[in-house]
Amino acid sequence: MATTVPAKAKDISPITGRAENEVDKVFRQLIKHGGSDLHMQVGKAPILRVKGTLRELQMPPIDRDQMMALFDPMMDERNKKIFVDEGGADFSYVVEHEGEAWRFRVNLFIQLGFPGMVSRKIERSIPNFEGLYLPPVMESLCKFDQGMVLLAGVTGSGKSTTIASMLNWVNDNYRKHILTIEDPIEFVYTQNKCLINQREVGIDVKDFEIAMKHAVRQDPDIMLVGEMRDMETFSTAIHAAETGHLVFGTIHASNAPSCIGRILDLFPQDMHKALRGSLAFNMRAIVAQKLLKTIVDAPGRVPIVEIMTFNPTVRKLVLEEQDEKLAAAIRIGKDEGMQQFNDSLKGFIDQEFISRADAFEISPNVEELKMTLKGIDVKGAAIL
Repeated sequence: MATTVPAKAKDISPITGRAENEVDKVFRQLIKHGGSDLHMQVGKAPILRVKGTLRELQMPPIDRDQMMALFDPMMDERNKKIFVDEGGADFSYVVEHEGEAWRFRVNLFIQLGFPGMVSRKIERSIPNFEGLYLPPVMESLCKFDQGMVLLAGVTGSGKSTTIASMLNWVNDNYRKHILTIEDPIEFVYTQNKCLINQREVGIDVKDFEIAMKHAVRQDPDIMLVGEMRDMETFSTAIHAAETGHLVFGTIHASNAPSCIGRILDLFPQDMHKALRGSLAFNMRAIVAQKLLKTIVDAPGRVPIVEIMTFNPTVRKLVLEEQDEKLAAAIRIGKDEGMQQFNDSLKGFIDQEFISRADAFEISPNVEELKMTLKGIDVKGAAIL
């Protein structure tokens, strides 16, 4: 009968708390090249995303057995079961490099019957708003005592980093209790003025529902509840906002106005009217974000940001089911800190960070952007 020989104490890293795995060498290549993501697919060499571009490492292709041998030591028994039962698993992974710990958000999955992986490198320090090239109004979105702030965007649009920067601003400026419920934990905060508790689903608590049940008994001022992916998650989060907490979360949506419909889609039709009322009076802001490569050495990418705050006009439109007019409400709400994607694009073009061609490619309204760049003020349509 085969036996497993435990790693010698000297082989256990005091930084990661485990012996080195073979896959750690690949992660170190990502760190050395300054990449953001690592892709691994059977039949190919590992691929890095560096400054938004995919680059294949000069290594032999990896076959199926080699891939599973790389992946298996990364997972604990719980994640192995999830991987087999569900065809994929999400978890955090720590790699030691030059005596320091580097965290990664890992997604293992099956595609065409073969194992694959995409891992996102989590920056070791949390940049401030200026360091992320975010608009100054982001600071005001951290000052609410109650309500909900959502970050919208596709995977890889920088939502998690922006929220981390917002929570770190609170940590530096207020004495509050911040509670995060994440699956998995990405940024690990260093407590400054705030008391911070971070719980990882599957490791610190069985599931999200139990974590939220406990959360209301843990006296948080601010809660990060991660991704709003189903009715139960959003219901619990909005209830927390209604009962006096400031709640941060993320959602997959292409722009700020479309988040309303995206949230409603999580619920049955007969609940939509009540939900609109809850959104109108408890949502504080929706920030939609995209990342765009630059034409300068640093930064490599900048966030293109749309901001919709819930002023009386926006609340009225949400209540009256006039979502199609929300874009115009953002356009005429610029004095209150709102902005459209085109406003963000123009700012970075003026600073010569991005090219006009790249801006036109992702602009939701190219003709309007061209008019704005010519100095023509595009007025908001009548919305009342």
